[in-house]
Amino acid sequence: MTTTCDRRVPADRSDHRLGITVTGVVQGVGFRPFVHRLATELGLSGYVGNDARSVIIQVQGPAGSLDEFRRRLAADAPPLSVIVGVDVQPLPPAGGADPDFTIVPSENRPGARTLVSPDVATCDDCLAELFDPADRRYRHPFITCTNCGPRFTIIRDLPYDRPATTMAGFPMCPRCASEYADPADRRFHAQPIACPDCGPVLWFQSGPDRTTGTDAALAAAQRTLAAGGVVAIKGVGGYHLACRADHPGALARLRERKARDQKPFALMARDLPTVGTLVELDDQERAVLTSPARPIVLMHRRVDAPVAAAVAPGSPLLAVMLPYTPVHHLLLGPVPAASIPAPTVLVMTSANLSDEPLCFDDEDAADRLPALADAVLAHDRPIHVPCDDSVVRVIDGQVLPIRRSRGYAPLPVRLPRSLPPTFAVGGELKNTCCLIDDENAFCSAHIGDMGSLATTRAFARAAGQLTALHQVSPVVVAADAHPGYRTRTWAENHAGAPGEPELRLVQHHHAHVVSLLAEHGRIGQPILGVAFDGTGYGDDGSVWGGELLLLGTDSSRYTRVGHLMPVDLPGGDAAVRNPCRMALAYLAASDLPWDIDLAPVAACTPEERAVVRAQLSTRMGTVASSSMGRLFDAVAALLGVRQRIGYEAQAAIELEVLAESGRTGCGGVAVPLAFTLDADGVLDHRPVIQAVVTGLRSRVPPAVLAYQFHRAVATAVATAAAQITARTSIGAIGLTGGVFQNALLLRETRRCLVDDGWDVLTHRVVPPNDGGLALGQAIVAALAREQAAPAAPDAAPDHQIPQVHR
Repeated sequence: MTTTCDRRVPADRSDHRLGITVTGVVQGVGFRPFVHRLATELGLSGYVGNDARSVIIQVQGPAGSLDEFRRRLAADAPPLSVIVGVDVQPLPPAGGADPDFTIVPSENRPGARTLVSPDVATCDDCLAELFDPADRRYRHPFITCTNCGPRFTIIRDLPYDRPATTMAGFPMCPRCASEYADPADRRFHAQPIACPDCGPVLWFQSGPDRTTGTDAALAAAQRTLAAGGVVAIKGVGGYHLACRADHPGALARLRERKARDQKPFALMARDLPTVGTLVELDDQERAVLTSPARPIVLMHRRVDAPVAAAVAPGSPLLAVMLPYTPVHHLLLGPVPAASIPAPTVLVMTSANLSDEPLCFDDEDAADRLPALADAVLAHDRPIHVPCDDSVVRVIDGQVLPIRRSRGYAPLPVRLPRSLPPTFAVGGELKNTCCLIDDENAFCSAHIGDMGSLATTRAFARAAGQLTALHQVSPVVVAADAHPGYRTRTWAENHAGAPGEPELRLVQHHHAHVVSLLAEHGRIGQPILGVAFDGTGYGDDGSVWGGELLLLGTDSSRYTRVGHLMPVDLPGGDAAVRNPCRMALAYLAASDLPWDIDLAPVAACTPEERAVVRAQLSTRMGTVASSSMGRLFDAVAALLGVRQRIGYEAQAAIELEVLAESGRTGCGGVAVPLAFTLDADGVLDHRPVIQAVVTGLRSRVPPAVLAYQFHRAVATAVATAAAQITARTSIGAIGLTGGVFQNALLLRETRRCLVDDGWDVLTHRVVPPNDGGLALGQAIVAALAREQAAPAAPDAAPDHQIPQVHR
C-alpha cells in the first residue's frame, strides 16, 4: 500500500523526470519521509522507496525544481543519514503521471544490503516529550523516533523493517500504527516505535522480588543506589553495573566483585552542568559529549570533583558520559512522589568480570549478574547485537578514538575502490573484527581481550552476525602472524583448507599502518609509518613494537627501515606485569649496575633479581623485544612511578601524568635525554637510560625527567624520519599503535614533525591501539589476494603477505 500526501501540484508540469539512487546510511533515519516532504514542497511528482541497499527515487517536474530537489537532497538530509553516493539518471517523462508524490513499500532485492545506522542517543524532541506530563509518552522509558534510539543492536536482518528487529514481538497499538504510517509524523517508519500501551516494560528485581511499573521500578533502583548498593542496568547494547560515585563502600564492593583492582571506572553524569563539576571541560569536549554518539570522553578532573578516590585511583583523568537512553535520563532524575533524592553522578561500568565479554543476553544475565549486583533494573526488549560504550579523548581539538563501539559501529570505513570480500579476525587485545564488502570495510563493535573461552565465543558470535547481516561470504580470512593468538587459531579453523577461504597472515605493525591509511582514504599512497606499541609478533620471531615501516604505492608490502634497539624481555608476560623487571633488563643492556638506590632494583626481592639476572645471562626464558611500550614501562619504574601494574599500560599512563606536571620545570635540567640513531635506522635507547639514572642521582625532579623522556622520543621520531626518507619523495608520516594514545607524546611528536614540514596522519576513525588492527589486516589481505602474493613475510626485506594452507 502506498502512502500519499493530500497536497496536489499543478497539472501543467514540464516533461523532465529523473531516477535517483541514494546509498549510505539511508534507512531507519527518516530519509524517505524527508524525500517525500521535499518533493511535495517543490511541487514534484513521483515516488520514493527503498530496497535492502539504497533509497530509490523517481521524480518528475520542471527543470528548475528538479535542480533544487537535487541540491537539497544532500544539503538538507536527515541528521543521522550518511550519504555515500547519489546516482542520477535522466528518464523519459511518465505520461499521465499521478500528480502526487508517494512512498512505496520496500523491495528486498537478493544480495543487496544497506548500511546500518549505529544506535543513537535520545533526541531533544523525545526528551521534551519524556518529561511533558501532557504527552502520551510521558515517562515512557522506551520513547524513540526516527531521529534517535536503538538501531544496530536490535537489527536481526535487512532491510531495516520492524519484523526484522527485536521489536517484532511488540505489535503496535492503533495510535502508534497511525504515527508509523504518517509521512508527516516524526515517527514515520521508526521501527522501535512504542508507547506505554504497546511497548516494552521496565522492572526492578532484587532477589526473588520483582517491582513492576516504570516509576516504582526506578524509585526502587534509586533507593538501592542511595544505600550503597550495586544495580545492574539493562541498556541499549548490554548491561551496566551502577553505583554511587561518592560512596567508597559501594566502589570497594564493585571492584571486588568485578575483580578490577585499580583500573578507572566510567561515570555517567546527569547533564552538562554536572559534568562541569567533575572535569575541566572545553568546547570540543562538550561537543563530543553531546553528539548523537554520546561516547565516554576522557577529560582532566577538577581537584574538587565530588567523587571518591576509588573511581580512578591516582589518575588526573575522569571518563565521563552523558545519559543516552530514556532509562538513563529517568534514573538520573527525580521520580514523582518518591522521597529519595535522584543521583546526579553514577559509576557506569560493563556488567562482567574483568576480561570477560559484555553481558547482554537475559539468560546469561540471570546466570552472571547475581554474583555482581545487588539488584537489576531491566526490561523485555531483547538485545540482538551487544555493543559496549565507545571511548574517546580530545587532543589539540581533535578526537582520538580509544574504543570504537556504540554510536559509531557499524558505520563502515569507505575504501577507495572495491576489494575482494575479506574477513579479518583482529588482534588478541581490544579485539574487533572487520569485513570488507565491495568498497566498505565494516568494523565490529568492541569485543574485548581474547583471554577466555567466553570471549572466544563472543568473537565467534560477532563474526557470524557481521557476515550474516551483510550476506557476505569471504574469499580471504586474515589473521595476525602471532602463532599463539586465539584469533589466529580461530582463523586457521575456518580457512586455508580446500573449499574454504584463503588464510593470510598479516604482520601486526603493518596492519596498524594500513588501518591509518584506510581511515584517511590513502590506500596505495606512500607513507612512513611509525608504529609504537607494547607487543607485536615480528617477522624474525621476536617481539616488535618500536617500528618504522616504509610503504610505497602497494600497501600490501612494507620495508622495515628502522626500529628501537631490542632488549631481552625476561620472563615474557611476567616482565609486562612487573615494570621493575623490565627496568632491570634495560639497566643491564645499558651496562649499568643494579644499585639498590634505584627504585626498580629496590622493588625486586633478592630472589627476583637473581631470577632475572639468570634469565638475562643465559637468555633462557627471554625473547628479544623492540617494544616502545616496554621502554615506557622501564622508565616509569626507574622514576619510581609504578613497579607492578594492575591493568594494561598502567605504568605508561602514570608516566604521562607525571610528565605533564614536569613541563614547566625543564629549563635548568643539566642532563638532556636523547636517543642515538645509526645508519640502519636503529634507535639506541642506552643513552636515554644512562641519562635518566644520572639525572636521578643529580636530584633532577622525576617529573622533569619524565617530560624530557617524552620529548626525546618525539625528537627521535623526527630525526629518524628525516634520515630514512632523505633519498625518497615521501612527505607523509603516520603515527599509530597504542603508545600514541599518550596525549603528551602525540602532541610533541606531531609538533616536531609538522615543524619539519611533514604531512602527519593520526587516527580519527578507528583506535591506534589493537581495536583498529582488524581494518588494516583486512585491507592488506584483500590487496594481497588480488596480487596472489605467495611469499612468506621473512622472505625479503620488502615483505609480502603469505597465503597459508592447511
